[in-house]
Amino acid sequence: MAFTFFFRDRHTLEQLADKIISNKKEGDPIKLWDAGCAMGPEPYTFALILREKIGKDWFKNVKIIATDIDENNTFHKIIESGIYPLNELERMPEDIFKKYFMKYDDKNHYILSEEIKKSLVFYKQDLLELVPIDSNFDAIICKNVLLHFTQSQRIDVLKMFYTVLKLGGYLATEQTQPMPDELISKYEKVVSNANIYIRN
Repeated sequence: MAFTFFFRDRHTLEQLADKIISNKKEGDPIKLWDAGCAMGPEPYTFALILREKIGKDWFKNVKIIATDIDENNTFHKIIESGIYPLNELERMPEDIFKKYFMKYDDKNHYILSEEIKKSLVFYKQDLLELVPIDSNFDAIICKNVLLHFTQSQRIDVLKMFYTVLKLGGYLATEQTQPMPDELISKYEKVVSNANIYIRN
């Protein structure tokens, strides 16, 4: 299901951002993959959270690769434009909304700031092909896709993520999806109230 909204599961994304920042020096590059990004609210939410935490100058060194199977070929245009209806934006903090969004038209659509849009690039991808989009990631977010896969497919995808995460990189998954027993030696949970793991 493609529908989502900005700042969904904010507590997980906030904790993930804090973990990444704690392992970096100010100004270091930050590279993240959001796998199964739908129309973009999740990776853009993470970009907004990071921007607020690290400031304008450091944020210039943030690169977020967002991917989705995008079977109807609609997500790329939406993500690239950064234009969203108000009902997908209403749950975010008002100060962040006012700071990074401008009214786009008279139909209650708003456009995201260029600063945030420039941090994100979208590619069409089928995760089950098990071909990584890139490597050397500080973190991977995959929260809305794994529940649609079989157990064996989940294991294969998580193994693939392992190969492209930096040692000590982080993986964030859906709260309802526990780490398969077969992969417990590869990923260690690092917070008690969210599924955030560190790559061993």
